[in-house]
Amino acid sequence: MNSHRHSLLLAAVIACLNLASGEPNAAELTEQEKKDGWKLLFDGVSTKGWRAIGKPAFPEKGWSVEDGCLKHTAKGGGGDIIANDPYENYELTLEFKVAPGTNSGVKYRVEDKPGSAFGPEFQIADDATNSDAKNLKHSTGSLYDMIEPKNKTLKPVGEFNSIRLIVQGNHCEHWVNGAKTVEYEFFSEAWKAAYAASKYAKNPKYGTPAKNFFSLQDHGDEVWFRNIKLRELPAKTN
Repeated sequence: MNSHRHSLLLAAVIACLNLASGEPNAAELTEQEKKDGWKLLFDGVSTKGWRAIGKPAFPEKGWSVEDGCLKHTAKGGGGDIIANDPYENYELTLEFKVAPGTNSGVKYRVEDKPGSAFGPEFQIADDATNSDAKNLKHSTGSLYDMIEPKNKTLKPVGEFNSIRLIVQGNHCEHWVNGAKTVEYEFFSEAWKAAYAASKYAKNPKYGTPAKNFFSLQDHGDEVWFRNIKLRELPAKTN
């Protein structure tokens, strides 16, 4: 059997196994998604397009690719990771799964500097057993330490949940499993009040500049991310 026929056969076998398991293919866009401008940021099999924040390469420890996911191992180190490019106006979707007690998140408008990313955070946690998540502003779907989530329904630990993040101009939305949990405007009076009462109040660079990176957080806990997709949006005019 020549190499081309072998590759086709292998691809067919993998496709059949995926169908049999009922698991979605983490490395594909539908034709409609392609037409709508979505791009796949994680191919499900490699770390291509990802790197440690503030560094040119992917972390040598902590993060790995497992079962179509970017996985962080508990206490594995490695730091936060970012996709290669900065964005300003976009819609981001992904699926995540947590282990018992996990604390993690997706941060955005973060600078590409070494160390942990600093910026607004779409919080992800095991709301049931993580002690920090008892503060609703620290629970899944919140704007961490600033706005508590509404209308949230989570699947049990060990199952995948979906999130959607919209950042368009100063307008931001957090969605969990198809329900909007947070909506706000950067630098509005409500935002200023929440900011002043938060742990970020003494850092004037929080949430700036608008065109920046988003990161997947290493908070020292076990978490999986898959189906990471993004489409750029037109600039919002008020």
